[in-house]
Amino acid sequence: MQATGMKVLIKKATIADPRSIWNGQRIDMLISDGIISKIAPEMEAEADKTIDQNDLYVSPGFTDIFSHFCDPGLEHKETLESGATAARAGGYTRVMVLPNTKPAVHNKSQVEYIRQKSLKTGVEILPIGAITQHCEGKDLAEMQDMHQSGAVAFSDGIHPVQNSQVLLKALQYVKSFGGTIIQVPDEQNLSRTGLMNEGVVSTQLGLPGKPVLAETLMIARDIELLRYTGSRLHITGISSAASVELIKRAKNDGLNITCSVSPYHLWYTDEDLTGYDTNLKVNPPLRLAADREALRQAILDGTIDCIASHHLPHEWDSKVCEFEYAKYGMEGLESCFGAVSTALKGISADRLSEIFSINPAKIFNLNLPVIEEGNHANITLFGLTGDHLFDISNIKSLSKNNIFSGKTFSAVIFDTICNQ
Repeated sequence: MQATGMKVLIKKATIADPRSIWNGQRIDMLISDGIISKIAPEMEAEADKTIDQNDLYVSPGFTDIFSHFCDPGLEHKETLESGATAARAGGYTRVMVLPNTKPAVHNKSQVEYIRQKSLKTGVEILPIGAITQHCEGKDLAEMQDMHQSGAVAFSDGIHPVQNSQVLLKALQYVKSFGGTIIQVPDEQNLSRTGLMNEGVVSTQLGLPGKPVLAETLMIARDIELLRYTGSRLHITGISSAASVELIKRAKNDGLNITCSVSPYHLWYTDEDLTGYDTNLKVNPPLRLAADREALRQAILDGTIDCIASHHLPHEWDSKVCEFEYAKYGMEGLESCFGAVSTALKGISADRLSEIFSINPAKIFNLNLPVIEEGNHANITLFGLTGDHLFDISNIKSLSKNNIFSGKTFSAVIFDTICNQ
């Protein structure tokens, strides 16, 4: 929701913002015209809306760093408006959107189109500019122009850059203005013919596999290019224990590298594909139970910096078909917080605030107001107890390809207030 022009009173909420002097305290909060006007242990005030829920937490607004809103050119899958509605339902006040549109977001006019069209959606939609023209992995796009027009990072999205020389030049180029490159770890010369994780289950199902090597080889290469350039790199969608170790070592070496994981890699494994459910056809693929456990632990120990929804909506025909022909990815903004919180049993509200709010803003140099009096209200309100059924009726996206439909989560989003 938008709070501009109205008063909102939040009752009995625990602050989950490690940067705030109120962190961990149970308070009442009054928001007037989009500004946090008062925080107190208890207050009475006239308000246009009162939010009073059991087990209520208030965090800085969530940021998703890897979502496909499909506009322009693929609006039958998602639009900026429908994507924003899904984001709000999932607790997000800000979403970074992929450049894999038609045409691709590879010049300043496309960046400006997204920024302008999304102004009235109630969510801050931030374009990720393409690294290469048309996301084809060949010639560099106009990254400086896109940066000046509002692109917040650079990536070829679902088509990671395969050519080492091109990525090297991109890392050098963005260094001049402090930009960050985002890569999905997939060496496609090794993985192109695969449909799921290469292993015992793929053999049993008779499906060609994608080896873990395709992921780790790409990460190892990108780390060496990062080491050579001294630039900034974010790896998103890591799926294996070996990837965690590579990134941990790179961080220990002082490289400016960060990483994120998707909610479905924290929940499912390749064994869940025995029913050939196309909603579980994702890239990088679901790995082994040991990999899933390593990813969960890496969030808790800080090796994984943040969560990326990898929201990739598809129309019915792209998913309800033979596994071989189904498109990769799933819709996921609305279910992301519930799935992650439930998978990571016992995770603290502060750590959730870090991986959904604070760290994404820090990695991509985005403004994120501290929850204190006088600051803009950019907040997410959530709960961490009870059983909450996530049903297909909850999905606000145009697409319904979400494997979490029918699951029960131990966390819930109550509301968002987005004022920049």
